[in-house]
Amino acid sequence: MAGLKNEIVQQRPFSSLEEEVLLNLMRTADCLQRAMQRKTRHWGITSTQYNVLRILRGAQPQGLTCSAIGSRMITAEPDITRLLGRLKTLKLIRQQRDRHDRRVVWTQISAAGLALLQEMDPAVEQFPKSMLGHLDGAELTELIRLLESARSHCADSLAPVICTGENSCHSSDCPAVQQPVGE
Repeated sequence: MAGLKNEIVQQRPFSSLEEEVLLNLMRTADCLQRAMQRKTRHWGITSTQYNVLRILRGAQPQGLTCSAIGSRMITAEPDITRLLGRLKTLKLIRQQRDRHDRRVVWTQISAAGLALLQEMDPAVEQFPKSMLGHLDGAELTELIRLLESARSHCADSLAPVICTGENSCHSSDCPAVQQPVGE
């Protein structure tokens, strides 16, 4: 292994072991994210859009609200409303207002979205093994433990999901539930 200092051509030592670990985590997350983007690009969607489709497939038939989708995403998305708009343009999701509270918008995966996931599933399910299959079971278990422990100190892990850049989507002040929603 070359080591992060060599990869980023850094001459000076890291200021601390914690800094080196943090930068290694960030570099690794970026590497895996870019590889996943290359995997999903073949189908014309991003890895974030793929994540939303999988979330909605798991929430059938009712679907989810914007804030519920945001809280289940792997990576934070600053503008879920726009992300859902792009998926709707691709006809991979459908949206409808709640019958009892017109401020609430429910999002469901469409038949086209389900068909796309079914086509993608075999290739995407092999992705984790292709990226991490060189680690044995004990190493993977320890890595999970360490990552979960590191995440436990993230101050904003329970912060409300933001549907746009400005407002929290779980209340009636969310622009996502105030904008007209087409069928």
